[in-house]
Amino acid sequence: MELEHVLPQDIEKRSFEIITKELEQKNIVIDEDKAFLIKRAIHTTADFDYASSLSFSEDAITIMAKMIRNGAHIVTDTNMGLSGINKNELKKYGGEVHCFMADEDVAIEAKRRGVTRAVVSMERAAMLIDDVIFAIGNAPTALINLREMYDSRKFIPKFIIGVPVGFVNVEYAKELIMETDIPYIVNCGRKGGSNVAAAICNAVLYEMRKGNL
Repeated sequence: MELEHVLPQDIEKRSFEIITKELEQKNIVIDEDKAFLIKRAIHTTADFDYASSLSFSEDAITIMAKMIRNGAHIVTDTNMGLSGINKNELKKYGGEVHCFMADEDVAIEAKRRGVTRAVVSMERAAMLIDDVIFAIGNAPTALINLREMYDSRKFIPKFIIGVPVGFVNVEYAKELIMETDIPYIVNCGRKGGSNVAAAICNAVLYEMRKGNL
């Protein structure tokens, strides 16, 4: 390995050039209309498995961009996800990012009911007036709760990014979402994380800024 001299402002551009080159070297072909998003997930994780594990419902990216353009809000299941999403870009369209996980009343209610804070947080999100894009990167119980509300028709989610990471109920929870007609972007398997959820949101926001969506 040799030291590569890259100006700070060019690091991201150079990273994407490397990703593109390595995809070609690995003979990995990704859909052109999804390439910008898949490459950003790889950029965030340095994991080329995302080239094959990210799953999209029909017209998912177009639907998500339209929701953002119409003022949809984004709800995350971690403050890390909240911090990672570009709020200034979202604000251009009237949207905000929310995370209820650290709210004291959420913790109190979760303890009283014997459920996770993610469950209570999803219920809070369902009460928002505006349309919501759920960006779940940590808690499979959030996805399970969204599916339960969908099945009972108490609340019908309009878009779900389902990329929780881990071992307990993670794959099961993702499959629950992919079984529905809810528009989704899901990473199959155990991999994911709040950084991936934020990267997916930002990928769409940046592509909208370029005028490509």
